[in-house]
Amino acid sequence: MTQAQTITVRILDKDYHIACPAEHNDNLQRAANYLDQKMREIRRNGKVVGTERIAVMAALNITYELHNIQQAASMDSNSAEQISQLLAQVQNTLAADE
Repeated sequence: MTQAQTITVRILDKDYHIACPAEHNDNLQRAANYLDQKMREIRRNGKVVGTERIAVMAALNITYELHNIQQAASMDSNSAEQISQLLAQVQNTLAADE
């Protein structure tokens, strides 16, 4: 594992210095850019005032998105497992008929 180095990310016009392993720098920068985008959308809508509240709403929205993606992936995994079980049953039935 690479030693952590400090990188600077900019979120809502404020710089944050974060220690991060070099191999994760690009992912961290993309995450910071995504967070900045979400926070700017919330601020632009004008219904939430204050950086802390904007950050909490952005975190809640991003967590909601992640939860939905995880649920969909879980459903896909369950479907694949069911298909595998059905395929095994078909193969067993065909083998028994031989």
